[in-house]
Amino acid sequence: MPYKAIDLFAGVGGIRLGFEEAFGRSNVDTVFASEFEPYAVKTYAANFNNPTEGLPASSNHLLMSDAPKIYGDITKIDERDIPSFDICLAGFPCQAFSIAGRKKGFDDDYKGMSRGTLFFEVVRICEHHRPKVIFCENVKGLTMHDKGRTFEVIKGTLEEMHYKVFHKVLNSKNFGVPQNRERIYIVAFRSDIAPDSFEFPSHAGRQKAIRDILEEEAPSAKYYLSTQYLRTLEAHKQRHKDKGNGFGYVIRDLDDVAGAIVCGGMGRERNLIIDDRLTDFTPVTHIKGEVNRQGIRKMTPREWARLQGYPDSFDISSVADVHLYKQFGNSVSVPVIKAIAKRIKGVLDA
Repeated sequence: MPYKAIDLFAGVGGIRLGFEEAFGRSNVDTVFASEFEPYAVKTYAANFNNPTEGLPASSNHLLMSDAPKIYGDITKIDERDIPSFDICLAGFPCQAFSIAGRKKGFDDDYKGMSRGTLFFEVVRICEHHRPKVIFCENVKGLTMHDKGRTFEVIKGTLEEMHYKVFHKVLNSKNFGVPQNRERIYIVAFRSDIAPDSFEFPSHAGRQKAIRDILEEEAPSAKYYLSTQYLRTLEAHKQRHKDKGNGFGYVIRDLDDVAGAIVCGGMGRERNLIIDDRLTDFTPVTHIKGEVNRQGIRKMTPREWARLQGYPDSFDISSVADVHLYKQFGNSVSVPVIKAIAKRIKGVLDA
């Protein structure tokens, strides 16, 4: 019998995908999925064939044709209506704990909901169902917020539920994707099946550079910066330099790794590259000035997907670029999830 999983705060399904790759798709059955952001739901539904209101099930599915509906606001779902499950996957929102954010933690408010306290939705559901394992991913800043007290609340809450908690900060660049991305991973085993120790993987796959994930052909001219926009970025960077700050655009070396692509899809200008393959400089969108001739461009959504370790078979055709940048900036690095999930499977199968 396959293990049953639920996918909370699912995003576009990166944690689910990592577990499927580690367990084998026939060995893990996602029986419930929840995601609040409608454009992320579209991408999720296109890839996992989970039906959702107004969205037809895609034939390009990664799992099974009779998958359950994707639900929205998890705070409105009664835990008793969720099917029983063995594994809880929960990439609960990072914004409340991010160093880049306002760091309000459990007091942070977003559209009438406290993003920090969304962790307690995981608690509410798992207290009722008592799964074998709870898996969470979040920003590295979670460990430092409020001098470490926020993380102690999270860890202590899981322990009070009689789970044994293991956690580690891992960097995606050590797992076969060219992105300097540190995140904390939390694995909590129910006490009756918990191992004495759990060793997180330190690396997996071969190390890659940015050039390894570039589009095979020169992308559209729309990804190349206009001369006017480039001048604006240069002026912005100089203003900050004059103040002694290090803010501003960054052109990455193709033989190096990218900086972290971040929550909200920001940071495109911190990961510019030089790609001199463009031959037709005719603008395809309304721009001020001309397409720059130095070959300076932002990475494409497909390249951002590759920075997170998503396979090229992952369908990104359902939504516009602006949403894809946000989705992959908010997402997880799939190879890191896969490597940890393999270790989790070893415990569960023992």
